[in-house]
Amino acid sequence: MKKYKISDFDSIKPYEDSDIKEVFDRLIKEEAFQQLLRFLFPDSTHSFFMNKVSNMTTIRQFQNDIISDYVKVVIDDTSKGVTATGLESLSPKESYLYISNHRDILLDPAILNVVLVDNGFDTTEIAIGDNLLIYPWITDLVKLNRTFIVNRNLPLKQTLESFSRLSNYIRYKITKKKTSIWIAQREGRSKDGNDQTQISLLKMLNMSGTKSCIKNFKELKIVPVSISYERDPCDYLKALEFLKKKKDGDYQKTYEDDMTHMGTGLKGRKERIDFCFGKPIENELNILENINDKNERFSALAEIIDKNVHLNYKLWPGNYIAWDILNGKKEYSDKYTPQDITNFNDYVADHINRCNLTAQEDKDFIQTSLLEMYANPVKNIKQYEN
Repeated sequence: MKKYKISDFDSIKPYEDSDIKEVFDRLIKEEAFQQLLRFLFPDSTHSFFMNKVSNMTTIRQFQNDIISDYVKVVIDDTSKGVTATGLESLSPKESYLYISNHRDILLDPAILNVVLVDNGFDTTEIAIGDNLLIYPWITDLVKLNRTFIVNRNLPLKQTLESFSRLSNYIRYKITKKKTSIWIAQREGRSKDGNDQTQISLLKMLNMSGTKSCIKNFKELKIVPVSISYERDPCDYLKALEFLKKKKDGDYQKTYEDDMTHMGTGLKGRKERIDFCFGKPIENELNILENINDKNERFSALAEIIDKNVHLNYKLWPGNYIAWDILNGKKEYSDKYTPQDITNFNDYVADHINRCNLTAQEDKDFIQTSLLEMYANPVKNIKQYEN
């Protein structure tokens, strides 16, 4: 296997403090970046903000004064607050590989980092797909926020090379630089609420290991994280995507669609938000010793991560209501009130209306898709009952 030098990671790694002046000099000349600032900070004086940015000298300063402050504004304006549990089982002095379910393009890792810093931990480095980096200034912006690049949609040989580099980078940062990493459990978001770990992700992570499979994964100190939004503001956009794919099997989202999802995720109502950090799964990995088949071993590891994500997932009244509606039961009637039912039904009706559909068949499809998104987390937890 190829031995990687630090310079081999230059194409994917985040910016460092030494890069910040050059990057800001580029950004402040970019009209699209200035438009973004006016969108994100409509009440700020533009010149004051630009001066503030141009005088920054460290990545941490940028994260604290720009990213974190803005994320806290989003939390205050669009939610009823964030709860976080499980960090008492982790150490701020350790580096971890946080593997989580994925609901929102921008906010999942952004809120996670705010939660970590507020509890005395350092921020993580964040994995992001290059499909979202549609303009050079976006690449500049995310790499200022300790984000590293996951290259996608490459020819097979280049994909293997890219996965190997990515795997070695993640292992290097965790084991050598003692830097924690956040990565989603699958490529892209779970659009139907059914959170499952992608086997290919685990195979990629193992590529850089030089020991046994079990020791390779123990070395990464994997912590499953469950992210739960009471309301997903992009749910109707995801349902519309399902409808378009149903009607046209070749349908693909556009760059403009991704931007719409990012903006809606930032600005839309989320109600309550919960982050649950599981315990490191080091001891749970011992069961893999009894599995000789490599593919079965990866499947078993995926099941370990999934079980932790599912069982730690915070269920809200809407999840239980959606499950009962879909199944024609009142199985969880003790989990919600009549007012909860009214609120949830009004919410679903509003999001169906946002789709601007005329055919009743299409409206019914959107309604079922929305209900399934909120019911699937209940379904996932139920599999562990008894």
